[in-house]
Amino acid sequence: MSIDEHKASAGPDPMSDDEKRLHELGYAQELSRSMSGFSNFAVSFTIISVLSGCLTSYTIGLKGGGPAVITWGWLGVGAMTLLVALAMAEVCSSYPTAGGLYYWAAKLARTNGPAWSWFTGWFNFIGQVAVTAAIIYGSAAFLNPLLDLQFGFDVSLGHTFLLFAVLLVVHALLNQFGVKIVSLLNSVSVWWHVLGVAIVVGVLAIKPSHHQSAGFVFSEFVNETGWQYGAYAALIGLLLSQYTLTGYDASAHMTEETHDAARSGPKGIVNSVLISVVAGWILLLGVTFAIQDYGKAVEGGPAEIFIAATGETTGKLLILVSFGAQFFCGMASVTANSRMIYAFSRDGALPFSSFWHQINKRSRTPTNAIWLAAGGAFVLALPAIWNLTAYLAVTSVAVIGLYIAYVIPTYLRLRQGADFRAGPWNLGRWSRPIGTLAVVWVVFVSVVFMLPPANPITKDSFNYSPIAILVVLGGAALWWVLSARKWFKGPKVQGSAEELAAIEQELQSLG
Repeated sequence: MSIDEHKASAGPDPMSDDEKRLHELGYAQELSRSMSGFSNFAVSFTIISVLSGCLTSYTIGLKGGGPAVITWGWLGVGAMTLLVALAMAEVCSSYPTAGGLYYWAAKLARTNGPAWSWFTGWFNFIGQVAVTAAIIYGSAAFLNPLLDLQFGFDVSLGHTFLLFAVLLVVHALLNQFGVKIVSLLNSVSVWWHVLGVAIVVGVLAIKPSHHQSAGFVFSEFVNETGWQYGAYAALIGLLLSQYTLTGYDASAHMTEETHDAARSGPKGIVNSVLISVVAGWILLLGVTFAIQDYGKAVEGGPAEIFIAATGETTGKLLILVSFGAQFFCGMASVTANSRMIYAFSRDGALPFSSFWHQINKRSRTPTNAIWLAAGGAFVLALPAIWNLTAYLAVTSVAVIGLYIAYVIPTYLRLRQGADFRAGPWNLGRWSRPIGTLAVVWVVFVSVVFMLPPANPITKDSFNYSPIAILVVLGGAALWWVLSARKWFKGPKVQGSAEELAAIEQELQSLG
């Protein structure tokens, strides 16, 4: 008897605990569950990507508060972000499903669960699309100076946007190859980031003939926002830190593809933030100590700092190492975004949901959702062709959209009190104080990052993030009032145990 015949006679494989829990949550095991806990952590760590977020948004900190805000703001924001991550991880342990945040909101709400789920999902959707756009546009802006130095490809808004579009297509195509290659590249990415930070900081510590003083790095305050009040400038500068420390909900969205998801997902969320806070602070200190000319650094960012501090050849190497990390980051962001779209459309919450929810039955990846993630990022970043502060606006949209979605389930979990059914990974008696501080922090940053970042306010410096959020969420609200409230009941159950098993059996036979 052949191996295949033996398997057929033995009947279907027994369900794992992960598959049983997914069935309890109402879903079939459609995606390939092939990721380890380390791979799950790697996705979030890669999307946070200190070599991406810290470097591509570094000039925001240089203008808004300078070295003092970069150095101390990072630690303060990092501590508050860790609280948000801890609160999110606890809920993830209870509901390990690709829907993540919007699914949690539906299950945790005492009343009006579908409405909570609907708006959480739309905040998460706009935040995911924005963070994908910001990551990949930032990597294009980082690559452009290297191509200018090497091939004379001038640094301009048009050239940067062209690179952004090309990178978007590459990331979408990579994601089509399947979860295994993405998982492998994400694992490589972790070590690339660790070694990359070590290389960048090590070279910047040894190579430059001149370093800034400790007094400069830890206490120098600079306000180049155009606004009169230094405190206001410092708040704008915090965007560097808060934007970098986003995207760790990816571990939740990948739980349907992760072994021991109820533990691996929460650990991925928390560990990715904790390690990124440490690595990011070391990186920021290294770059700030290496500044040679502050004015030129504001103009050219870390790429200029690398060249000025180490020379053209070594500087190009540092830019290339950093861009490699940013490339991995963009790839992982498209992955996480597509899983969120797949799950949200599975429950009918997006226009043309049946199309976006389709699975490539060979690779078992949500191909259509991957291209919606890329297309949405392209549209959101279009103003970057003419708006000088568009990148800052996109990062603001990412922070506001994602963090509101992050904290709504935490707020609803607080309202549940003792009725909350904790998973195997939980905060115990620390759940309420941590959750309360997380909610307060998110309300604060959501207000701050909708404020105008530069003065005077012109068409070139206008922060269009409130408009982008208003358009998307206004449309979602209108759709809810006119139609969706009548038929959207929150996350759908795909079927009975027999029907879920039939779906999985079909996918296994095709695979």
